[in-house]
Amino acid sequence: MKAKGWAHSFPVSGGVHAGRRWTRRQLESFPWTADEPETVDAVVLAVSELLTNAHIHAHSDAHLILTWDGDCLHVSVHDEDPTLPRQRSPQAGETSGRGVGIVRMLADTLDMRCQRHGKTVSACFRPARAGRPDAG
Repeated sequence: MKAKGWAHSFPVSGGVHAGRRWTRRQLESFPWTADEPETVDAVVLAVSELLTNAHIHAHSDAHLILTWDGDCLHVSVHDEDPTLPRQRSPQAGETSGRGVGIVRMLADTLDMRCQRHGKTVSACFRPARAGRPDAG
């Protein structure tokens, strides 16, 4: 199977909501998503957290790439700040600081890379149904 993917940029203003909707629409093209709504929800939540981090901490538009390689759905978000996010342990009542931990719990793998013009944070989601021949 050839890889299948999409890319879209989301502005700081309104980008998180639009990113969730866009991601859910793209995922509808895979047959496995009907049988794995929890995986779809996990991907959408991770996209929400990664876009929020790009907007709030990097003060940057976010460039989202979704790539399906037949085994893993790769979710990558690039922003213009080269500072890598770090997992925090927020105190009770704090309204932020959980994004990296949430994505780390939801995804099968999480990778962060500095680049010449910013950074890319990538998460891999391996649906249980992905190994089946009809998984798309």
